[in-house]
Amino acid sequence: MSPYGSDRSPRRPMRRKLLQALTAGVVLATATGCSYNWKSFPRLGMPYPATEEAPRILSLWQGSWAAALITGILVWGLIMWSVIFHRRSRTKIEVPAQTRYNMPIEALYTVVPLIIVSVLFYFTARDESKLLTLSAKPAHTINVIGFQWSWGFNYVENVDGDAATPKAGVVPKELASLPDRFTKDFPAGAEGVYEKGVPGDRNADTNNPGPTLYLPKGEKVRFILSSNDVIHSFWVVPFLFKQDVIPGHTNVFEVTPNQEGTFVGKCAELCGVDHSRMLFNVKVVSPAEYKAHLKQLAEKGQTGFLPAGIKQTDPARNAEVNKL
Repeated sequence: MSPYGSDRSPRRPMRRKLLQALTAGVVLATATGCSYNWKSFPRLGMPYPATEEAPRILSLWQGSWAAALITGILVWGLIMWSVIFHRRSRTKIEVPAQTRYNMPIEALYTVVPLIIVSVLFYFTARDESKLLTLSAKPAHTINVIGFQWSWGFNYVENVDGDAATPKAGVVPKELASLPDRFTKDFPAGAEGVYEKGVPGDRNADTNNPGPTLYLPKGEKVRFILSSNDVIHSFWVVPFLFKQDVIPGHTNVFEVTPNQEGTFVGKCAELCGVDHSRMLFNVKVVSPAEYKAHLKQLAEKGQTGFLPAGIKQTDPARNAEVNKL
């Protein structure tokens, strides 16, 4: 008698084991989720957005996950369909019928992935173009300098309120390595103040390591990124955005913080032995508190600017054309 029809069918122990494994998986999934904050589930692991631009990034992230999940369900469904309906014990056939040179099927699994990639590319390119668009005159400009092993922040601001100092059109020598297309947008009378961090710095509010960058809530800030040594990466986690800080190349982007608080920042590019110590903080405050902080830096003697980037010849410095 065939073992498949007997009471001692080998499939029954396998089914019991499969049922037990599925039960254990459900218990494990539900038990570990007891303390999960379900309000954050729609963000799929992303922190709560802290700028006006961040929801666009979050939407792209969620859309990519949705596309991946739909594709995964389709692929898993086809795999399970093949396992269940084409198993050997069902057909009793040693080698099932083979399908070769089926042009519709081959065209399908060639065209569909191309369509998926093209759609993802379109939305990514659209959002990237929007996120990297620069305004004509940002409310604030901050030069972020990455160096081994911390960060420097040049606040390009008219701290004393006198538009005649320094002289209009004169770029400070410390910022001479930045391309002209960015320095021409500096505000009049921007004598500036700076903050230079060391790995031992601590934030007074959170005690998190690293220097603290102050930003005004509700006002657009342009970040000009430069490096004095190797490639770093400027990443403020709740901004949902990061950009490389490259020696000899100036990256720029703008954000408008819309949530007050102190946020974590870090270097996201392996830059050497103490890369893990390149931490910083971002404190978003009211515009009045922001101005007060700049005056405090001036009172401490931190006026002027830190050297921004490696020296370059004028042709090299202005070789790249801003097309945004």
